[in-house]
Amino acid sequence: MTKLIDFYFDFISPYSFLAYQKLKLINNGNEIKVNYKPILLGGLHNLGGITAPAFNKLKMKNMKNDCELIANKNNIKFQWNDKFPINSLSLMRGYLCVNNKLKKKYFEVCFSYYWKNNIDISKEENLNNILNECKINKKDFLESINDQKIKAKLKQLTSNAFSEDIFGAPTFVVNKKIFWGQDRLDYALDEYNS
Repeated sequence: MTKLIDFYFDFISPYSFLAYQKLKLINNGNEIKVNYKPILLGGLHNLGGITAPAFNKLKMKNMKNDCELIANKNNIKFQWNDKFPINSLSLMRGYLCVNNKLKKKYFEVCFSYYWKNNIDISKEENLNNILNECKINKKDFLESINDQKIKAKLKQLTSNAFSEDIFGAPTFVVNKKIFWGQDRLDYALDEYNS
C-alpha cells in the first residue's frame, strides 16, 4: 500500500495556501504522495461549534500578521486578501467537478488568485478568469457545481472530516495520525518518512 499524506484544505484558508507552498518547495520532485481532500471550512466549523478567527477582531489581526511572518520566513509570495473571508462554496464544489487532469491547475490558480494576487475569487468576472486560465468550460462548470451529487459530495467530505476529528484547515493525516496547522507540516512529513 502506498503511503499518503491526506491534506484537508479550503481555498479560503491562508494557512492552507502557505502549507501548500511549503510542501511544493519540499516536494518539487513529487516523491511525496499527497491526497488533496477538499472540505468546506465554514461547514466544518459549524459542525464543531467553532468560531473562526476571521470573526474575532483580535485573532483576525494576529492571523494577518502571522501569515505574513510565515510567508516572509519561507520566501513565499503572499498578499493578505482584502476580501477575506469569502464564501468558497462554489470554488470548493468546483474542485470536485473539474476533470482530474485539470485539478492541479485549478487548485493552483484559485489559491494564487486569492492569496498571491489579492483577487476576490467569489466574483463572477474573476471566476471567469480562473476558468479561462484553466481551460474549463464555464457552462459545464456552472452546471456541475449546482448538481445535487456534487453538493452532497462536498457536504459528505466535510462531515467525514469532522467524524475523523478534523476541525480546521490545513490538516494533514498520515498513518491515521492528525497534524493540524501549517506549522505541523514538518511533523506530518516526519511521520510520512518514518
